[in-house]
Amino acid sequence: MRLEWIEDILAVMDTGSLARAADRRFVTQSAFTRRIRMIEDSIGAELFDRSRKPIVILPSVRVLEPELREAATRLANLRRELSNTSASAGSAVAFACQHAITATVSPRVVAALTAQDDVSVRVRSGNRDECLMMLLSGEVDFALMYESADMPSAAIPRAFESVTLDSERLVPVSIPALRQTTDGPAIPIVSYPADVFLGRVFSQTLAPRLPAGLAMESKAETALTLAAYRYALSGIGVAWLPQSLVQEALDKGELCLLDDILPAALLDLVAIWLPDQRGPHMQRIRQDVLSRLYPDAGS
Repeated sequence: MRLEWIEDILAVMDTGSLARAADRRFVTQSAFTRRIRMIEDSIGAELFDRSRKPIVILPSVRVLEPELREAATRLANLRRELSNTSASAGSAVAFACQHAITATVSPRVVAALTAQDDVSVRVRSGNRDECLMMLLSGEVDFALMYESADMPSAAIPRAFESVTLDSERLVPVSIPALRQTTDGPAIPIVSYPADVFLGRVFSQTLAPRLPAGLAMESKAETALTLAAYRYALSGIGVAWLPQSLVQEALDKGELCLLDDILPAALLDLVAIWLPDQRGPHMQRIRQDVLSRLYPDAGS
């Protein structure tokens, strides 16, 4: 059992519902429900009585609560001790990125970190909710992710500290041959699931600004920006992607910008972390690297 799985189960026990447990774990309810299903599939046993609304922990699982709490404490302490041991032998820095940031921003961060003596780096990639969970569980020291000022509901939880590093445009792109489809009643698009960050950006900030009478026909759906990029290059449909991710393809003429026809969105690139995580030494490493890469951050 992974520590995160135990903490998810205990969150449901403590709050009495999947919705409140999702809030505690800083993820959407749909993402949390999928994760609970994944836990059940992985261990090969059901944990909840789904015949009741809201669903409840099965009695056979409830009796294991003391063992689950003891295991969570033991695993958390073990992780902390191993982390401290690693830090004393040399600095092992771990950070998480949303998928697109892994491809565009993380190489510069890794280069800056490894330029320091005795520093090794682990980079984890995931969606926004997964990055937050990696921070909460202590798997990473900080995370790089996107935030939208137009979506207060998606604001970073107050438990974290953050600094805005840069801005990024989320732009509509397609192969040149598809540009003419924007004149029709419907255009083929590569969409994001509604419960992931970029899916919410699209539905809340982009969809309301689409040209009147223009319909979207989703040809493919993916939560991975890197996959959406490949689908756009393959001519499957229009995709909304971070401009830094597609700039090379734009320069080569493999893709074209459609922001003169379709709406774009402005995203903030932010670094976030938990206060006092890994102590002052790790804080100095993080602050030194980010301030050198982004000297105007937070100004």
